[in-house]
Amino acid sequence: MKNFFIPSILFLFITSPACSQINVQNQIKEALLAAPVNVREEAHVYGFNENGDQITLREGTNNFIVRSDNPFQEGFEVVCYPNDVEAFMARGRALRAEGKSRAEILKIREEEMQSGVLQKPNYGSTLHIYYGDEAKYNPETETIEGAQYRYVIYTPLATQETTGLPLSPNGAGHPWLMFPGLYRAHIMITPPAEK
Repeated sequence: MKNFFIPSILFLFITSPACSQINVQNQIKEALLAAPVNVREEAHVYGFNENGDQITLREGTNNFIVRSDNPFQEGFEVVCYPNDVEAFMARGRALRAEGKSRAEILKIREEEMQSGVLQKPNYGSTLHIYYGDEAKYNPETETIEGAQYRYVIYTPLATQETTGLPLSPNGAGHPWLMFPGLYRAHIMITPPAEK
């Protein structure tokens, strides 16, 4: 009985969906695909361990940070952003870990940026998001299949009047301003998905 029980548990552990996706090298490669080509080699890389904790997979030496897909969440998303956005992102992670809702996180970070407690992203800092509900990383081709890009360009306190941008896209792939007048204001650009 003992010989049967232990291998069975081990088999279940190894073949669970999340565990099968915890591969450090694949996480690094997929995360880097969100970044501009010329900054990938020296970017700081975050990924996830078998407990679902976000951890550093590789220290960076330039101004960019990338994060691999979280295999414990539905859908697919890898991101890239410059160092000045990290305080904003780290605060969001900490508040999520405390069990705060998305609305609570938005409110708390906005108040903290307004009071100067939290560093706001620099004007023009860009978040690159490579995402898709059915997207996945293919380790054989070292590409992400079924994903598309979204760009979030931070513009703290920007308004429609100061930018000339609409508050919703005029058409597919057109830029628009989200959260106008707030510290978390940003320009959204979602290029149409490639066929």
